[in-house]
Amino acid sequence: MAKTRLEKIESIQTEIQQLENQRKRLLQAEKEQERKDRTKRLCKRAGLLESLLPDTISLTDEQFKIFLEKTIITEHSRRILDGLTARDIPIPAGNPANTTQENGEDTDGGEGNGARQP
Repeated sequence: MAKTRLEKIESIQTEIQQLENQRKRLLQAEKEQERKDRTKRLCKRAGLLESLLPDTISLTDEQFKIFLEKTIITEHSRRILDGLTARDIPIPAGNPANTTQENGEDTDGGEGNGARQP
C-alpha cells in the first residue's frame, strides 16, 4: 500500500519530533553526568585538601576562603600551577615544585637560577 504525500510528510514530521526528543534526552543526560563528575571532583579535592591540611577543618567558610586566597595569590603558587598546566606533568610526591622562594633565595644550595635539579 503506497503512502500519499501527506502521509509521508506526517511520518517524517513524527520522526523529526522523535529525533528532537531523543536529542533533548541525550543533552539532559550529558548535563547530568557533568554535574555528577563535578560533584565527585569537588568532594575528592576537598577531601584531599582536608587530609593534607587537617587544621583547615575547624575554619569557618570565610576563614577558609581567606586562607585559600592568600595561599593561591603568591607568586610561588602561580609558578607551580603554571608549570603543571603548561606541561601537564605531575610533580612527584615529596619533592618541592620549585626550591626558589618568593624573595628569590635558593633554599637547596643550587645556583639560584630557578631551574629544577634532576
